[in-house]
Amino acid sequence: MNPRSRLSTTAIAGLTAVLLLAGCGGGDGDGGAKAADKASSAPTTTGASASASPSASASASSDGRPKITLPSDVTLTFEGGRTGDAVKDAVLADSAEMTRAVDAAIAGTDPKGEGMGYYTTGKALEASLSWVGQFKKANVTITGVVRYYNRKVTLKSNTAAIVTYCGDESKGFSKDKKTNKINKTPVTKDSYVTYNTRLDKNSDGVWQTSQIISARGAAQCQP
Repeated sequence: MNPRSRLSTTAIAGLTAVLLLAGCGGGDGDGGAKAADKASSAPTTTGASASASPSASASASSDGRPKITLPSDVTLTFEGGRTGDAVKDAVLADSAEMTRAVDAAIAGTDPKGEGMGYYTTGKALEASLSWVGQFKKANVTITGVVRYYNRKVTLKSNTAAIVTYCGDESKGFSKDKKTNKINKTPVTKDSYVTYNTRLDKNSDGVWQTSQIISARGAAQCQP
């Protein structure tokens, strides 16, 4: 779960905001590069929530998009997906799919990262690949529930948008692949993350995330 699945301090030592380095060059402020001793996966489901059984890899849906599934012990919920504006709704849907895609790559239900390659581009794709690689290196996966809320879209042009949102990772954790031990951590202000992302619409009509910046403990995301 993007960085949600909070890895132990040892597991992510030296990995401060690996996922979000992509967005740091975007000029959106310096709040993004702090994941410290917590990790939450960035970029998971269109609609309100998602929880699915594992599959070997991402398969194609009827519209040609990769079909992203998650393990049964991983649930992502996305609030506020309907704005009344068709374009904004499409942006929010693809933003959520980006998150699901990264989590699927971490969890092993999309080992080739097909969904991640579909919904991210540029520096965001590079950073996401690096982030997934760190989970593999640490031999951990993700489990639990993560809620995304306060999702807002600003259309910059016909092909560019900014999406900001909060993530509640208080019930999302990392899990050791070998022992299945869940690395539970106490709930603190750092369990809540703010995200600032840029999405660009490609020639196929997909809103791909191109930049991501996040910060833990942001006041606007506290319960």
